[in-house]
Amino acid sequence: MLPMLGCATPGASAGAPRVVVVGGGFGGATCAKYLRRFDANIHVTLVEANKQYATCPGSNWVLGGLREMDKIMHGYDTLRSKHGVNVVHDTVTTIDPAQRVVRLAGGQTLAYDKLVVAPGIDFRWGSIEGYDKAASQIIPHAWNAGPQTVVLRDQLRAMRDGGTVIIAPPGGAFRCPPGPYERASMIAHYLKTHKPKSKILILDAKENFAKQGLFTAGWEKVYPGMIEWVAGSKGGKVDAIDVAGKTLLTEGGFTKHKGDVINIIPAQTAGSLAMANGLAGDTGWCPVNQATFESTLHPNVYVIGDAAVAGEMPKSGHAANNQGKMAAVAVVSAIRGYEVPEPSAVNTCYSLVAPDYGVTVAAVYRLVDGALKGVQGAGGLTPAGASAADLRREANYAEGWYTGITEDTWG
Repeated sequence: MLPMLGCATPGASAGAPRVVVVGGGFGGATCAKYLRRFDANIHVTLVEANKQYATCPGSNWVLGGLREMDKIMHGYDTLRSKHGVNVVHDTVTTIDPAQRVVRLAGGQTLAYDKLVVAPGIDFRWGSIEGYDKAASQIIPHAWNAGPQTVVLRDQLRAMRDGGTVIIAPPGGAFRCPPGPYERASMIAHYLKTHKPKSKILILDAKENFAKQGLFTAGWEKVYPGMIEWVAGSKGGKVDAIDVAGKTLLTEGGFTKHKGDVINIIPAQTAGSLAMANGLAGDTGWCPVNQATFESTLHPNVYVIGDAAVAGEMPKSGHAANNQGKMAAVAVVSAIRGYEVPEPSAVNTCYSLVAPDYGVTVAAVYRLVDGALKGVQGAGGLTPAGASAADLRREANYAEGWYTGITEDTWG
């Protein structure tokens, strides 16, 4: 067991071990908090560019009209005042593993004994011809919550009744695998309420998707005839986009799909900080020792959250929160000379099909031959054919999960 060395105090003593955490999302904020909880004598600095963090979980609820933007925004005051984390609002430009320093855009240099990086995702601009960062201001991705969420929400509100919304999810590894399909559900809820003649077309690069049976059953029940999903091999893979004409091209450009509102979710990589500082491998994601989350490319640097290669764990807020705690244990153990406990992790993903219709997937992970793998028989899915009461209960659990995990991360 990891000894608990004391409650958090306003700061650590001079000469205390220094840990810098970069990125204040579910992984980084959790790690900073739990580093101080596990060892109050470690000096922890969290570097995060934004003074408030908009969560991707819950952002689809904003699109559906279930929640306002301010309800998915979280600040860092409690990490400072209650947990003694030194929070710096700036951007890291350079990581120097040899000198063990990070350099900030504002000119400050932070030395560290251990560095934890939670860089999130970036996009493979150009993976769809014609879709780049500039185009995303017109055709939003909304896969980093915040201003992009507002753009997409406002486009939906301005759309005519009878319009077509097109959602184009990526193939490969990406943040929140069930997210595009909850998004379709929440947009359908908004349209059913306000613009019932409208349709949703999902042009998918994949052949199947997370919780597919549960989502499609829900769509047939709640939104009959409103949502159409097309697999990649059936013409769903988007090859190019005409941004000005709001038209997507599939099947080598032979088929055109015109939308009133288009949501492109591009293929993804580890965040730009990781890519620029040698933390990502050939796949575009960051290889780590999955027992500790220490980078296999640079010693004393740990990578957590969506950017990390974490075995069978998905790229999700819940997984990042778990990894933040796992990395905190590993860092404190390394600093104090403790044996690192054998890791165990969980992931839970709640999705709303409608305000009173929730579906869930959960899994438990343990280290097997150096990789995090799902434990057979642990976790599971919402049962097919669940009763209306059970589905309402799952929706209530989704609300409770969001409240609980954001409190655990930033509270």
